[in-house]
Amino acid sequence: MSYIKRNSNYLWRIKKILLVMKLTLIAFFLCTLQVSASLYSQTKHFDLLMKDVSVKEVLKTIESQSDFRFFYNDELSDLNRLVSLDIRKNNVEDILIDLFDHTDVSYKVLDNNLIVITPTTLIAQQLKVSGTITDGTNNEPLIGVNITIEGTTEGTVTDINGNYSIEVPSKDAVLVFSYIGFMSEKIVVGEQTIINVVLIPDITDLEEVIVIGYGVEKKKLSTGATIQVKGENITKQSTVSAITALQSLTPGVSIIKENGEPGAGFKVYIRGAGTIGNSQPLYVVDGVPGGNIDYLNPSDIETIDILKDAASAAIYGSRAANGVVLVTTKRGESASSKANISYDGYYGWQNLYKKLPMANAKEYAALLSEARVNSGQPPLDFATLVPNWDLIENGEWEGTDWLDNLTVKNASTQNHSVNIFGNTEVSNYSVGFSYTNQDGIIGDPVASHYERYSIRLNSDYRVIRHSSNTFDILKVGESLRYSFTDRGGIGTGNQYWNDIFSATVASPFLPMYADDTDDPAYPYYYSIPWNMQEANPIASMVYNRGMNKNKNHNLNGNLYVELQPINNLKFRSSFGYSMSGSSYRRYVPVYDLSATSFNLENDVTQNMNVGMNWTFENTLSYNFNINDVHAFTLLAGTSAERWGLGEYMGGTNKNSLFDDLEHAYLDNTRVIYADGTTTMGGNPWGIGGIYSYFGRASYNYKEKYMATAIIRADASSNFAPDKRMGYFPSVSAGWVLTEENFLKDKIGILNFLKLRASWGQNGNQAIDPFQYLATISFENVNYFFGGDKSVVYTGGYPNILPNPDVTWETSDQLNIGFDSRLFGGRMNLAFDWYNKKTDDWLVRADALAIFGTGAPYINGGDVSNKGIELALGWNDRIGDFTYNVGVNLSHNKNEITSIANTEGIIYGPGNVLGQGTEELYRAQVGYPIGYFRGYETAGVFQNEAEVLNYQNSEGIVIMPGAVPGDLIFVDSNNDGVISNDDKVMIGDPNPDYTAGLNFTLGYKGFDFTMAGYGMFGHQIARSWRRWADSPQNNYTTDIFDRWHGEGSSNTLPRLTYGSHINWQYVSDIFIEDADFFRISNVTLGYDFKKLFEDMPLTQARIYVTAQNLFTFTKYSGMDPEIGTSSTNDNWAKGVDIGFYPSPRTVIVGVNLKF
Repeated sequence: MSYIKRNSNYLWRIKKILLVMKLTLIAFFLCTLQVSASLYSQTKHFDLLMKDVSVKEVLKTIESQSDFRFFYNDELSDLNRLVSLDIRKNNVEDILIDLFDHTDVSYKVLDNNLIVITPTTLIAQQLKVSGTITDGTNNEPLIGVNITIEGTTEGTVTDINGNYSIEVPSKDAVLVFSYIGFMSEKIVVGEQTIINVVLIPDITDLEEVIVIGYGVEKKKLSTGATIQVKGENITKQSTVSAITALQSLTPGVSIIKENGEPGAGFKVYIRGAGTIGNSQPLYVVDGVPGGNIDYLNPSDIETIDILKDAASAAIYGSRAANGVVLVTTKRGESASSKANISYDGYYGWQNLYKKLPMANAKEYAALLSEARVNSGQPPLDFATLVPNWDLIENGEWEGTDWLDNLTVKNASTQNHSVNIFGNTEVSNYSVGFSYTNQDGIIGDPVASHYERYSIRLNSDYRVIRHSSNTFDILKVGESLRYSFTDRGGIGTGNQYWNDIFSATVASPFLPMYADDTDDPAYPYYYSIPWNMQEANPIASMVYNRGMNKNKNHNLNGNLYVELQPINNLKFRSSFGYSMSGSSYRRYVPVYDLSATSFNLENDVTQNMNVGMNWTFENTLSYNFNINDVHAFTLLAGTSAERWGLGEYMGGTNKNSLFDDLEHAYLDNTRVIYADGTTTMGGNPWGIGGIYSYFGRASYNYKEKYMATAIIRADASSNFAPDKRMGYFPSVSAGWVLTEENFLKDKIGILNFLKLRASWGQNGNQAIDPFQYLATISFENVNYFFGGDKSVVYTGGYPNILPNPDVTWETSDQLNIGFDSRLFGGRMNLAFDWYNKKTDDWLVRADALAIFGTGAPYINGGDVSNKGIELALGWNDRIGDFTYNVGVNLSHNKNEITSIANTEGIIYGPGNVLGQGTEELYRAQVGYPIGYFRGYETAGVFQNEAEVLNYQNSEGIVIMPGAVPGDLIFVDSNNDGVISNDDKVMIGDPNPDYTAGLNFTLGYKGFDFTMAGYGMFGHQIARSWRRWADSPQNNYTTDIFDRWHGEGSSNTLPRLTYGSHINWQYVSDIFIEDADFFRISNVTLGYDFKKLFEDMPLTQARIYVTAQNLFTFTKYSGMDPEIGTSSTNDNWAKGVDIGFYPSPRTVIVGVNLKF
């Protein structure tokens, strides 16, 4: 956390509230710069010509001409004595000698240009007390803490290192330590000469500001459902991505990693999935909209504010249907012109948390034989078919555990970041550099990795300062960010492009290497006689994924100018620009592994993307109040955005001149196609834009009653001219009940209670551009005229049916909640209830094949999300021991209310589990998005009698062809036949509940943090083998619970060799409880600054962190936190066919501040 920024934001409040301090901004800067008071008192000279004025008037004149501040008791009679002065070029000490010589008054010049004037008898008794003030949440020094002697106006403030020194009149004096945002402390001096104080954040003080979109507001005055996570809480978790750190901190926000591979993205659902299209929120970084924040290093982030309700997000209109994530990066607001430098670095070791237990070779042989016998076939003669069978049979070799061989032990992860902050009289700056490198835990020997370099530069320049020195008339600044990533990995897609799945299905009979060699290049052709399709899965992975490079560049930022002709009237203009570029190269050599796994000629794939977009925004805001009672904040603005300013080019060719990735470029390949061309392609990106007007009006009465109204009008080029304009209003209100006389101070434990209510509407226009037109494609439509095939003509065709009526997807949301603080601010409690309805989904319509072209987008469905959110926290201190506990819980119910077709169904794809069956998941009216659909089972038939007795209400035997060991499929419609009509909802991948836990402890220089999160009330569909068409696939050891005789099992059916409805039908035997709670982060640190206070550092913290330490779950797979499906459906999740798990990581790190 940047305390420099905290101090800059709140210094003016300190001056206003603590008038007795009488410190000005200039005095504070001089103090933090550690200017010597004695030197200043000798070098600063005065010219005074005064006649018949009081001593007090002389002191005030000195104050007005210098940085000196006097502390005295107004009742001191000598200060009313009249004097006359004619002084030329005298310093302050000479003047004070003239004033107080031969009187009963003495003075003392303190270290920070404060001069204490007291009776001589009091000066003689004064004692000097010093110490350090630190933040109880992270043990960092606090700058600008006020220390006063109770009952007097005497005091001082802490310097940039949190140090202070003050003289007190006696041992009975009481020191008062106060700081905005923290609870005050009172300590009797007694015999102490060193008093170190740890201040605890005062959560009853809601003066902190939150980011709300085009502005900020006090947390106390917020009427929407928002949540803010501070940068220090993100960096403490030592994660590669900032999104990861939010998982335990944000009620109502479900964050699911797409997979555990290095560099993998996340799916973020704010208050449930609102559509089967893109349900991801809008990300805005320093005012610039973007797609995600993966390119940001967590150390660059000052705050992340999430706008959850429609009223808060309405200011972003058509982009905000799924919520808004506002990211503010660190800026250089410093209390010192001296540059402040910090270094944060860690190195860690990653390992697989849990591995799937696979059947070994001997067990596998027994299972295959059993399956063949159950299918009426003889067992295989393994002694003849399998080389070295005697070693397997004698237990000397257990076969190849492919998943174990695929696993990387102690894969490394590291991050290093340097941040520099500082300012001058007219500017401030913040510069950040970071490097991240993470290796994968699965994919050995393929170099699965993610590498990121990032640079950040933020600065602000005060061009013209008002003569009152209270605000800037003209201010300019910029925020610039660049990142470069290099990523390589294994296949994590569907069953045909998933290397983990391939490892789980591979036969353990197949050795890792060819006979008499351990050559990792796998230069052999090996097959088992009865399975000519068997291939070494690791060899296939190396050949197909072992040589690829995926590089990405991301440059974005914004420039702004802010004009404030009068106080609180601001015009701001900003221009944001984002450019991304990517390149991908892949080389696949010649190989021959089996009858179906080979590549006769090497392949080179190369493609490049570049894209740009810009945003131009202008806002005018005015804050004013009437009689210090009625406060108004008005905002009006315009926004113009253009995207899709880019292009793609790529191609594939064969016969490279070089057998390596380094030279894998298309120019190094030889053309082999008959028409003399390579498979090259190039297209422009879909160009689009949006133009908007927006306004916001906020009002509060004595900070007791609050109201806000927002309107935004967006015009999107994605829709036809008469459908482009969309209007998105919102209203919200708040009421601080504890400011009412009937409640104020009436309930001792209740310190703050605010009720909130809001309604708003947001939109979504995320479809391909120009869908209201029949766009023309020229791809792969070449043709000939007549019989002459010597000339090839390029053709074109309309690739979609137009829909001029397609328009905005809209989301309406009602939110009611409250915020409270209890027990002297130690407890905070917040609650929200919401009802969110998303209408007019933007989806592809059903189109008959006779049209010969793609289906258009239509407004085709509605969904409802209803839920509650609860957050509870407790902060306290016992002596030097501080602690903080936070828990949050949210519940969401997702239900589709309408789909624009006669069936009310949008079908999912088939064969998701490798079964060769109908779809596993679908969208259907009356059900949650992406629910699992299949057959419900009632156990396993144990004998023939049970088969015959399984009848419907009319006495019809339901499964007459079944035999003992077969599954009992439930005849849900009671028609006496098991058919597609009997399929029901067998699972839901959408959690009913999400929860988070955060726990911190502090004791002197030690700090301890634990974070965890969980999801409950949802299911996973999983399958790690192809049951239907690959009978030789291996099994996980849960197959040991199968039926293999009467009474042996009532859950899993008998084994069969090849297709059988027991395993081919999608049923609830593939569905598992996915509830889990994960201890995601445990950190123990110590700041050696507390031990060696003289070291030239303000922080020297060393810490150890364990990530993904424990996961409490009944799920049998490697990771219960399953992300999106392996298909292209945005709305499908919770399908495990070989999910890349998150690693368990141990990290050692250091935080240094200079």
